[in-house]
Amino acid sequence: MRAGAVYGQAVLALILACAGTLASPQTTVVEANSHQIFLQKLVVAAIERTHHAVRYDPSYVRIPYPGGDVPAHTGVCTDEIIRVYRALGIDLQKQVHEDMVQNFSAYPRNWNSPSSRPDSNIDHRRVPNLMVFFRRKGQSLPVSHQFEVYSPGDLVTWDLGGNVPHIGIVVDRRDPQTGRYMLVHNIGQGPKVEDVLFNWKITGHYRYFGPSS
Repeated sequence: MRAGAVYGQAVLALILACAGTLASPQTTVVEANSHQIFLQKLVVAAIERTHHAVRYDPSYVRIPYPGGDVPAHTGVCTDEIIRVYRALGIDLQKQVHEDMVQNFSAYPRNWNSPSSRPDSNIDHRRVPNLMVFFRRKGQSLPVSHQFEVYSPGDLVTWDLGGNVPHIGIVVDRRDPQTGRYMLVHNIGQGPKVEDVLFNWKITGHYRYFGPSS
């Protein structure tokens, strides 16, 4: 059996296991298939990002809302996640901002210049905010030292040291030496696909399919 088919069956089984018991079997299977297709598209969008030249720039930039983005040739780790989801029609700027407006106290305020209100220019570009958002609106998955726990389409956050956060997305390419799925991330040299899962302390593991219908 081809590796892609094995991966597809594994993801489908995992989604079915997490889908709950209230839905009918037919509804559950349809939803699981839809989620599997979504994750595959997310991976394709993530890998496509590695073909772009992006200069690492964490500067605060005023951007339009909704659908705003910093200049295409600049960005940080979060901007790659935002751009991957936007390729699938999901605007994390809008989703995060709307949730922060309604639930501002649920989000951290450990910034150098604490804001007294949500800021659609920057809030979605901060890893700690994305962590809270994905935990609230998506699936918060186990953090493990076993690489098999991490599947293509999953989001992983790290502490690089000194409470410096980072985020990447698991893709369906395996490192030929370790056998682990690699991740697309931008840590300073633009979006790359690399085997970095266990390079730093993992602080979060999430899966997000977009806003609920």
